[in-house]
Amino acid sequence: MEDIDVEVPKYFICPISLQIMRDPVTAITGITYDRESIEQWLLKGKSTNCPVTQQPLPTVSDLTPNHTLRRLIQAWCNENASLGVDRIPTPKPSIDKFHFLKLIKQLQHPDSKMKALKELDLLAAKNERNRKYMVEAGVPKAMLSFIVNCFKEDCVSGLEEALSVLFLIRIPSTEAKLLPKQNDQIIKSLIWVLGCEFNTQVMVKSHAVSALKSIIETASSVVLERLEPKFFEMIVGVLKQCTTRITQQGINSALHVLLDACPWGRNRLMMVESGAVSALIELELGSPEKRTTELILGILFHLCSCADGRAEFLRHKGGIAVVTKRIMRVSPAADDRAVLILSLISKFSATSWVVHEMLEVGTVTKLCMLLQLDCATYLKEKTMEILRSHSDDWLKFPCIDKTVLTRYIK
Repeated sequence: MEDIDVEVPKYFICPISLQIMRDPVTAITGITYDRESIEQWLLKGKSTNCPVTQQPLPTVSDLTPNHTLRRLIQAWCNENASLGVDRIPTPKPSIDKFHFLKLIKQLQHPDSKMKALKELDLLAAKNERNRKYMVEAGVPKAMLSFIVNCFKEDCVSGLEEALSVLFLIRIPSTEAKLLPKQNDQIIKSLIWVLGCEFNTQVMVKSHAVSALKSIIETASSVVLERLEPKFFEMIVGVLKQCTTRITQQGINSALHVLLDACPWGRNRLMMVESGAVSALIELELGSPEKRTTELILGILFHLCSCADGRAEFLRHKGGIAVVTKRIMRVSPAADDRAVLILSLISKFSATSWVVHEMLEVGTVTKLCMLLQLDCATYLKEKTMEILRSHSDDWLKFPCIDKTVLTRYIK
């Protein structure tokens, strides 16, 4: 059609996509758009106003099918088919909330549950409109209940589809907060999934960790205080897997889970015992993306606040070096966490080996360079505190630039 000179009537063109409308719908402002274009406009948050008139548009449910215009477009396309214009089929009736309520009911019956799960998965992947109605119909809660039942029955059939649906529609925070009594069972069920074997191992486990992240970030302190050692063993196990066994998004979700559990001292000790410190350093040595580094340094800061965590950090030969290397290379947030980690090590675990290691891997030089930047006042104070605390030892080494160091310790 692009290579053929056919004059298309202006009122057949969608104001958003600038393409011939396949399913024209009229908004309450009187402007007609292609359904897919205006729904994407509204649901993806570009704006809640009419693109043409800039008047407010309430919801996608206020879009009225323009059957007359659709028939005119179809007739015109048929007349010009010989010129290469594609025919436009009559759109299927749009799916509403009640269709998803029916599918949820079908999950209760053994004969229809797999068919219902597969249809939910396909519809969730299709468009944002379907995902909106699925949330309104209570599909997230239905999927979580299905996963819990699978855990209780030790059955993996349907888990792949249920987790895929959850990943596509997400678990709204408002809905996750309404599940406090079920949180324990949901968390145990998702941890159980991480220990199961699947044909599509990478995606299933990534989706399971993503669901776990949504539950943990809205869980009450009572739930987070009761997390068990196995919980942390499985999450740390995820971090130890290479990206061929879990997606980058899955790794970041696992890091979010650990970070949300860090405020409780009991949880930090269980993380350390499960090998989290070493796993985090190894992950960071792989030079991950910016957000991953920020999450890793955030968790390491919490774990280094306890003696066992610092001991594990120093036991790894790459700990001080990799944290030092990230300063001024990632983001202000990463600089903040890195300096605080070094501050904890410097204050509570500064053996002669540690002091020498900080000089050897360039920590002293990096901290002096950081002071020359326009960083936060408290961060400069922390940096100067580290430099002052061991300056006498560092000045004894011939390799140190005494002029630079003494400039900041006066």
